[in-house]
This record gives sequence, C-alpha cells and structure tokens, in this order.
Amino acid sequence: MKIKSFLAKPFAHYIYKGIRKGMTTAVADQENILKELLKIGKATEFGKDHHLQEVNVHEEYVQAVPVRDYEQFKPYIEKIKEGKHNVLWKGLPIYLAKTSGTTSGVKYIPISKESIDNHINTARNALLCYIAESGNTTFTDGKMIFLSGSPELERIGGIPTGRLSGIVNHHVPSYLRANQLPSYETNCIDDWETKLDKIVGETLDQDMTLISGIPPWAQMYFDRLMEKTGKKIKEIFPNFSVLVHGGVNFEPYRTRLLESIGGKVATIETFPASEGFMAFQDSQDAEGLLLNTNSGIFFEFVPANEVFNANPTRLTLKDVKVGENYALLINSNAGLWGYNIGDTVKFVSTNPYRLVVTGRIKHFISAFGEHVIGEEVEQSLIKAAEEEGVHITEFTVAPMITQGKGKSYHEWFIEFENKPANLDRFAQKVDVNLRNKNIYYNDLITGNILLPLHIRPVKKHGFIDYMKSIGKLGGQNKVPRLSNDRNIASALEKYVE
Repeated sequence: MKIKSFLAKPFAHYIYKGIRKGMTTAVADQENILKELLKIGKATEFGKDHHLQEVNVHEEYVQAVPVRDYEQFKPYIEKIKEGKHNVLWKGLPIYLAKTSGTTSGVKYIPISKESIDNHINTARNALLCYIAESGNTTFTDGKMIFLSGSPELERIGGIPTGRLSGIVNHHVPSYLRANQLPSYETNCIDDWETKLDKIVGETLDQDMTLISGIPPWAQMYFDRLMEKTGKKIKEIFPNFSVLVHGGVNFEPYRTRLLESIGGKVATIETFPASEGFMAFQDSQDAEGLLLNTNSGIFFEFVPANEVFNANPTRLTLKDVKVGENYALLINSNAGLWGYNIGDTVKFVSTNPYRLVVTGRIKHFISAFGEHVIGEEVEQSLIKAAEEEGVHITEFTVAPMITQGKGKSYHEWFIEFENKPANLDRFAQKVDVNLRNKNIYYNDLITGNILLPLHIRPVKKHGFIDYMKSIGKLGGQNKVPRLSNDRNIASALEKYVE
C-alpha cells in the first residue's frame, strides 16, 4: 500500500464522521446559515436595496427578497463586472464563473473567498464518503482524469473569469496534482475533438484509476479509446475502479457507458453548478444525493407548479416532503439571493435529506397543456429501451404542431447505438410509458387532440455534429432533453437518417 492510499482511509473516516453528524443537524445548520448570510449581506448594495438589516427570520426574508433568475440579477452582476465592490457580497468575488444560459446567453456567476470551499470540498467529500464506505483507497495511487473546460482565465473588472471546471482545476490539492491528467497544455485546448485526441494520447499508456466527467463526454472519450485499441476500457485500464459523473441524469447513459467499460466500477454521482455544489452521492447503497446543508448555501424549495407564480410558496428544508417536485432556490455566501438555478428536484428521503434531480424548469413540453417534464421522458425511454435491448446514445423531444385536430404530436429525435428491431413497436412502448406517467398527456391522446409520439432516428454522431455546429461540443455543454419550441428540432433535421 502506498503512502497516499494509506493516509486516505483515516482522513476519509474523519470527514465521513462529520458528514454523518451533519445529517442530524441539517435543519439547524440551514437556519444558522441564513443568519450568517443576513449578517454580511445587510452591508452590501443588494442588502440595502432590500432592507436586510430589518430581516431576522425566513418569513421576513421572503417578503424582502423576491425570487430571481439570472436576467433579473444581471444589473447587479454588471456592476461587479465593472469592478464595483460590496455589490452582492462583501468586497469583490475572487472569480466569475462563465457559463452558458439557455435563455440568457453567457452568464457570469460570482464565486467568493467564502464560497470556493463549497466547490472544492464537496467534490472531495464525495470521494471520501466512497472510501469510508467501501474501503477502496487504491485508486488514489493511480492516475485520475477530470474531463473539464479550459483552466485559462481572462479578467473582467479585474476578476479572474472562466469556466467553473477550469477554475476548480486551479484548486486541485497538491497531493493529487501529480496524479492528474490531462496535462495543463492539453486542458487549455478549446477545440473539443483536438483536445480529445490529445487526452487519448496522454492517457492510453497510463494507469488510469478514476475518470470524471459529464456522461456524454465520458462516452466520447471511451469511444475514442475503443476505436484506437479495439478493447474495452477495463482492458485498457485494468485498475480503473471509480467513475465520477454529474451534469445530466446518468440513467439514459448508464447501459452504454458500463458496456463500454466492460467490467465492474463504482459510480459516484454529483450535483455541481456554477452557482454552487448542491449535493453528492454519499453512499453506494442509498438512493439519491445528500443535500449539502452546511456549506454556505441556504436552500429554498418552490412547489414546481408554482414556479411561474408572482409570489410562489417558498419552503425551507424542514417543510419539504418526499416525492414532491420542487424548483430549487439558493441563497449563498457568493452573494446569490432568492436565486432560481433552474433545476427541479424531488426528495427521496428526509432522514437524511437526499434528493434526485428531476429536470430543468425551462426544459418541458406544454404546447398543448400537457406539461411533460424531463424525468417523465427519460424514464419512459429507459423502460422501453431495457425491454427491447436497445441502447440510446442521445435524444431530445419537441412538439410538432400542425393544423387540425388530432394531427399534432411529440417528435423524438433519438440517436441509437443499436436500433430497435421494430421502431413502431418501440415508439408505441415509449408512448404508453409516457401516458402512464403523465395524465394530461394521456388525456390529449385519448381525446384525439394529439397523435402518439413519432421517433426520428438520428444518424451516428448526429448529436455531436449538431453540438459542433453551434460551438458547444465538449466541456460542460449538454443537449436539452425537452424544448417547448422547434429551434433544436429544426436544426436536427439535417442529421436525421
């Protein structure tokens, strides 16, 4: 046993013990975080605008601070970009995380001296929980790859600015730096396919033990390795034992990824965002991700059906219920207040507080009043794929609106790894699954308002070609599962078989 893996186990147990203790104090920890945020926030420009000096409890906070998305926060962000201090949080942010918004174009999310630990330590804690539970420390002695954006940073208003994954790259602990791949130079390459070839070249003869990345981009890495060698990933990297993933729901990618790996590995799911690291998988045996209740973020939860209301209900942790769909709001020590991050979540446990991500608020289809969400389409497709022995590479869904009753339908663009033997039968199964999950969709079908869904097979690498065409190939970019318009669907037409 090498020194790194020898030391990892006691450290993991120490951290894990603290996390277990935090499970029992989550509600109290959340209340304390709100008090601390208000104490500092009242002296900021935002705090003065919203009279935070008069706020002491959550009920008063709800009255003082409305729910906002990025567009509504933008005037404050613009002042920070001009170099102004004490706008949303004390001083200046130490970074601005640059991220692509679905409606806002490029977004700039502040990261403060106080909030950076949330991003760094949560990723660490996910691995330490795995070590404490499994006893596996050998992966810490091998090479680790983090498929991420470029670590090169620009300056805006004197503040270092770049992709979150690139920012975090600068904070990899020194004891892991020697294990980290790819090289800094390769990580700085902007063109994803050029970068991917370099990554393959740098890792092919290494003892890779941990691989981390968004599932579709991890799959591209695996595909490129298999094309080059003709071997499964575990044949290339026999000591590969941990796959860390996040950014999108893992389930649609699980079967193909694990088949590509060709052997047993542990998978650790995370829920990071530029706005904060929300949750992480703390156990291989329990469903859901442990909410990060003591890491500088005060969470609020809005019932999903109220999210577009002028004054929605805003629940705290003690009020949430298992099985309900909530829009997630955060208030953080980076200076985000009543901030709607755009994700919906559902608790699978309140002792401890574990949740699953169910979709994006703006990614839904309700062109006919059905309000179909990401969780429903993913589960409907996965069930049919399992029954038919079909592997899915990527997919997205959009409404097809035509004139005349009973002629419109949902159009599914699916890239298959292996096509169903009978596409019509497969489409029927997906449609039945979705009807069973969404009563409104079922009513529209039975009422002859909608036709059953149509599937358009996308050619091999079609989604990759599409992402390349819009300059979003690689990094943290992903294809939306659903759209309530035809923008993505129209662009995908040229990639249909």
